[in-house]
Amino acid sequence: MKILVTGAKGFVGRNLCANLRNIQEGKDRRFPDLNIEEIYEYDIDTDPSLLDGFCAKADFVFNLAGVNRPQNQEEFMQGNFGFASTLLDTLKKHGNKCPVMLSSSQQASLTGRFGNSEYGRSKKAGEDLFLEYEKNFLLANSQLSTDSKLSTLNSKLRPRVLIYRFPNLFGKWCRPNYNSAVATFCNAFANDLPYTVNDPSVELELLYIDDLVDEMIACLRGEEHRCEFNGLEVIPTTNLTNDTNNDSSDSCNSCSKQGRYCYCPVTHKITLGEIVNLLQSFAAQPQTLMIPEIPAKSFAKKLYSTYLSYLPKEKVVFPLKMNVDDRGSFTELVHTLNCGQVSINISKPGITKGQHWHNTKWEQFIVVKGHGLIQQRSLNDPEGKVLEWEVNGDKIEAVHMLPGYTHNIINLSDTEDLVTVMYCNEIFNPGKPDTYFEPVK
Repeated sequence: MKILVTGAKGFVGRNLCANLRNIQEGKDRRFPDLNIEEIYEYDIDTDPSLLDGFCAKADFVFNLAGVNRPQNQEEFMQGNFGFASTLLDTLKKHGNKCPVMLSSSQQASLTGRFGNSEYGRSKKAGEDLFLEYEKNFLLANSQLSTDSKLSTLNSKLRPRVLIYRFPNLFGKWCRPNYNSAVATFCNAFANDLPYTVNDPSVELELLYIDDLVDEMIACLRGEEHRCEFNGLEVIPTTNLTNDTNNDSSDSCNSCSKQGRYCYCPVTHKITLGEIVNLLQSFAAQPQTLMIPEIPAKSFAKKLYSTYLSYLPKEKVVFPLKMNVDDRGSFTELVHTLNCGQVSINISKPGITKGQHWHNTKWEQFIVVKGHGLIQQRSLNDPEGKVLEWEVNGDKIEAVHMLPGYTHNIINLSDTEDLVTVMYCNEIFNPGKPDTYFEPVK
């Protein structure tokens, strides 16, 4: 498969091309059915003469090219409609009826706050152009033959055009102070720049770049999500391409039933105030050590990854407070809101640490370097039996420190430090430490 990506150097284009190359080079093995031979990258600085050859050979076209912030309003129509027309004319010139994806915008709805959007009008004009192209293609196929076999084939033909009205986008490589509030805020917090929030209650619908790319791969494989729009509302539609009862004599009606448009099924609705609050907690992490709650597929997880991509070199590394004494050191690494903390403990040769117990707090000791001995004794055992585990960095194991058991860890080496990763189910609270001195032996 040969794929043409226009707007390849833009935010979406860079991310899409990077992931297409991962598939092409065998680094992403999730799609064994996709054999990508060539990726033609076309942008504003590409030699225009190359477009002709790309359109002649392409098996699929992602049209991401467009104008967002022109100097003159007229450039909207030229960039968003004019190039789309050139692209389709070039495909028609070569008789290339490959699928074509169009990157449009919610503003093309021309409803609500977008009712007077020049950008929206240019995007809507591009959509109408593509829909007309699709209509003519489907009508031509429906009139090819009345032969029963060809008629059945025609009834199963997928529409050749995939129009996506994207909401606000965010993710790595998105240009700040341009057309993404999330990129602007992430860049501001990462680089200690001023920012302004006029109305924290304003709600945005946001689409993360990885979710967008996943949908692009889906449409490349013929598994796009089809819909109609009622203003900004997405109305998912049933894909009827495999419905043999579908009346192929009305190809445009068939297209409408399937949905003239496409959409990404995973978006997030969140206010500007909530975004800023999350970013404030991310920016404070080097001081608080607090890792935010980032459940799988959550907006917070995606925003945190986006925020990190804007960090300058000097903020990529940050110091940790080492509590050092003649026994070694103890350093807290990570705090979490509900799941405790992770620390690193270094014990010098011959040193014993611990010698305490907890009521409810529990820990895991994981020796990653050195040779040590972990001992535990239940305070509820009248015989005072001591449980022992010899641990070594060459065989990494996790050992539970049990509630109600006094415990310690001893460095058995005469020359080498003992390095232990320690997980505790709660962050240390000096007001209620739940830690009580008691020798194991």
